[in-house]
Amino acid sequence: MTEGHPVIVVGGGPAGLATARAFREAGGTAPVTIVAAEPHLPYQRPPLTKEFLLGESAERDLPIEDAGWFAEHEVDLRTGVTATALDAAAHEVTLSDGDRLVYGSCVLATGAEPVRPPVPGGDDPGVATVRRLEDSRALRDHGERVIVVGSGFLGCEAAATLAARGATVTVITAEVLPLAARLGPEAGGRIAAWMDEAGVRLLTGSELSRIDRHGPGWRVDAGGHAALEADTVLVAAGATPRLDLAESAGLRLEGGAVATGADMRTSAADVLAAGDVAYAHNSVAGRPLRVEHWGEALEHGAVAGAVLAGEERRWSNAPGFWSTIAGRTLKYVAWGDGFASVGLDAGDDGGFTAWYSDHDGVCVGVLCHQRDEDYERGRELVEAGEPAP
Repeated sequence: MTEGHPVIVVGGGPAGLATARAFREAGGTAPVTIVAAEPHLPYQRPPLTKEFLLGESAERDLPIEDAGWFAEHEVDLRTGVTATALDAAAHEVTLSDGDRLVYGSCVLATGAEPVRPPVPGGDDPGVATVRRLEDSRALRDHGERVIVVGSGFLGCEAAATLAARGATVTVITAEVLPLAARLGPEAGGRIAAWMDEAGVRLLTGSELSRIDRHGPGWRVDAGGHAALEADTVLVAAGATPRLDLAESAGLRLEGGAVATGADMRTSAADVLAAGDVAYAHNSVAGRPLRVEHWGEALEHGAVAGAVLAGEERRWSNAPGFWSTIAGRTLKYVAWGDGFASVGLDAGDDGGFTAWYSDHDGVCVGVLCHQRDEDYERGRELVEAGEPAP
């Protein structure tokens, strides 16, 4: 039987579920409610641009926990309902169905919203994004010609997957090479080669200027190129935290997100934030960071849940994630706020490691392909603040 002041988790993504799971694992006995806007059990999102989009996995494979887990751990999961207001003074959350929930503690895990390009037609609801299960499901009906706007991890993953499905795919990006701003030209050149091998056409150094409906499809204008026609346009140009509740509650914002300590606590008593919406202090880095990684959403939630159960926990690991582009896996760990130089160690087998250093030669990141030992070593160097090899 649950007892104590209720815990309300706003958000049914990985951070929200991880909060509830960690709270129970740490012995928390208070009632827990997860308010989830989507009508699904909390599910894995990385497959949405890879295995699920390709058709190699089904919807039944996506849930992180099955329905029985929520019953067994006495977690009330309310799907298909949103939180419309957070009154931090009254300790109350108002829901879209009119219900009002009084909490002892509240965790904001509201995630982020895809960015729409600020060009004519960029906000057309027919222009696809890929953030939710429904988005990926709809992308399966992509037609013969697809244009992907953006060459970040999400854009590159989706473009290569759509090409593997038989589509003719063109990527429009302002970058000179895919992911060059984040990973440097050395890694960007290798990713560009993978994309080319997958049959993806890259229009680099191209600024998107317009998206128009054209018959049953689309016409897209990008600087320096003739107008492009497509059956589907997918925008993968980043995401911005969902801050409506935080702003209405008067929480302190910083770095475009909700400011938290390493214990995930915000400026309001009894309100925590986790995942994409948090600008959280990292106790090892010694500064706040905002990351949009799946693993960090889980880690933030694990910290928040343990803290609510009375444990002393801090976010202290270096952020990292894996990405699969055109069948090749990249493993990345980095503080994520820049580097001064890159050292590349490449082998004849196609594997490589990129070591990222700051101006003092300290290792601030590592990117690996087929070099698992470097990935593990790199994490240790980043977190210890030691020089790159």
